[in-house]
Amino acid sequence: MKPIQRNMSFLLRTASFAAPTIARFTTPISQRAFSTAPHMSFNIDSKFLSQTTAAEKALTNKEGPITDGPTARAQKHVGQQLTAQIIGEINDAENTITGSSQPTKGGPTAVAQSILANEVGAGKNNNYNDNNTSNNSEKHTGKLDSLTIHKITEAEKNITGQQPVQGGPTAKSQQHANEPITSEALHDITEGEKKITGGKRVKGGPTSQAQSELGKSRS
Repeated sequence: MKPIQRNMSFLLRTASFAAPTIARFTTPISQRAFSTAPHMSFNIDSKFLSQTTAAEKALTNKEGPITDGPTARAQKHVGQQLTAQIIGEINDAENTITGSSQPTKGGPTAVAQSILANEVGAGKNNNYNDNNTSNNSEKHTGKLDSLTIHKITEAEKNITGQQPVQGGPTAKSQQHANEPITSEALHDITEGEKKITGGKRVKGGPTSQAQSELGKSRS
C-alpha cells in the first residue's frame, strides 16, 4: 500500500503547483492590462482655429491673426491630435503677445485647455471628430474649413518656401475660417496672394485652392 500512497501524494503535489499556472491563462482578455479600448482624442480643425483666432484678436485688438501667433501655431497642426505639447506652443506664442508667462483668462491657451478637458473628459469627442473627419473628407462644403485652409497654406509655402506670413493668403483665409467661400473671402485671399507674389495670381496658388473647393461644392 505504501507505493500507492507515495504515488497519490506525488500527484496531489503536482496538481497543487499546476493549478495556479492554468489560472493565469484563463483571465478574460477584457481584464488584461493591454486593453484594446480606443483612446479619446481631439483633432485640431477649423472650429478650433476660429475659437483660437477670436481669443487672439481679443488680446491684440487686430483684425486677424499675427505672424507666428497662437493661431499660426495651431494652424501648423491642423488635422493632428491636440496635445499638451501643442498647447505649450500656443502658450509660448501667447506669452510673446502678453509678456506674461501665465496664460490669460479666456485667451488662446485657456481656450485650448478648456476644449481638450471638456471634449475628452466628457467623452464627447469621439463622435465630434468622427463626424468632422467624415464631413471634411467626403463632402465639399464650400467653406473655408480646416482642410481648405491647409491647402491654401501649402500653396503659400510652395510660393514663398517658408511658413505663412502676416497678411498673406493663409492669414486672410483664417479671418474667414469656417465661413462660406464668398466673393469677399476670395478677394481677401487674392490680396494676400498678391502680397507674396509681387502683385499677381499664380496658377494652383492659394486663391485657386479656394476656388476649387467652391467649385467642387457646387458640382
